[in-house]
Amino acid sequence: MNVLIIGLGYAGTRFSQAFSNLDPAVTGNEPVEIAYVNRSPKSNGYRYFSDIETAVKEFEPAVVVVSVNDEYHIDVIKQLRGYRGFVICEKPLVHPQDDLDEVEASLKHTSGFALDLVERYSDASITLKQYVKDHNLRLVRANFYWGKDRINDHRPTSGVISEIIHPLDLVQWVSGGDAELELKDLQGIRSDFSISGTAVLDSAAITANLAGAVVTGYSSFVNILRKREVDLVFASPANKLIFATMIFDTPVWDIDYLRIWEKTNIGERVIVDLKTEIDESRPELNTIRKLIRLVGDAAGFAASGAEPSQPFADLPSSLKLQKLLNTIDADARTIGPVQYVVGSEREFFNDETNWERLG
Repeated sequence: MNVLIIGLGYAGTRFSQAFSNLDPAVTGNEPVEIAYVNRSPKSNGYRYFSDIETAVKEFEPAVVVVSVNDEYHIDVIKQLRGYRGFVICEKPLVHPQDDLDEVEASLKHTSGFALDLVERYSDASITLKQYVKDHNLRLVRANFYWGKDRINDHRPTSGVISEIIHPLDLVQWVSGGDAELELKDLQGIRSDFSISGTAVLDSAAITANLAGAVVTGYSSFVNILRKREVDLVFASPANKLIFATMIFDTPVWDIDYLRIWEKTNIGERVIVDLKTEIDESRPELNTIRKLIRLVGDAAGFAASGAEPSQPFADLPSSLKLQKLLNTIDADARTIGPVQYVVGSEREFFNDETNWERLG
């Protein structure tokens, strides 16, 4: 199976590692061959192409991964117009100012599409989603806190919309149903935390409705420590409240936690208490264990039409999420800009081994 990765930076490298570590059975024992398009070649043993058109024509990839910086997604997507294979796109789908009709038109002939919303592949979110479905629970209230430190990171970014997309998706996905999130009140902070500008939206707080439930949350790219938590309250058919909390990538990546419980006259009754385990004997899988599940589903679908273990964040759902992100970016009442460049020039931190900053 041929896999073309467009943009072999940090995100693209993680995708190459994930595809390289796939179980051969996923592709019917067909070897995975990786090629990439990048500004310049790298010493990695993969086939290099300098442009997308030539790569697609000569390499004939079954899967294309879009992992360039946010601002270049639209340019890559337009060059994939007419491509008939499977596309995986790093989140967010595009920059807030990009034309979504053009995105949809460019990708309409693909055999499949998945946005990289990797927390859908966490045992925590999978277990909670199934429990909600099996017990016919109705969401009453949800709150999230989702942030990390990207201050003076050397990578361009569209801002906090690249971070808040995860909890916005998770709350809707776990709750089930066809209802769409309705944003009500939006507040934000702008700053020069990124090389992308002097007033980039670095944090956002939202209130919203989802099928009668109230959703609130805060997300930030200038959080001092990585923090990824979602709390939910459900109502059961027996009119009992069911509580759930999900914590992701704590204390390290791929360690996720789920607790589901109800309150009784004699105290809490714990229904589910789950903590994901990792195989520390395989350090090469650090940070990509959930990503391997996603690319495995994509590869299996591309190879044989195999049903994915979890529904893909397909193009229609990705476009809906992007519209939410565009609204947050455009309509949030903001203060600032905060100035993080306090000296004569920006101090860069580009430690590619610091998990607190990456991802």
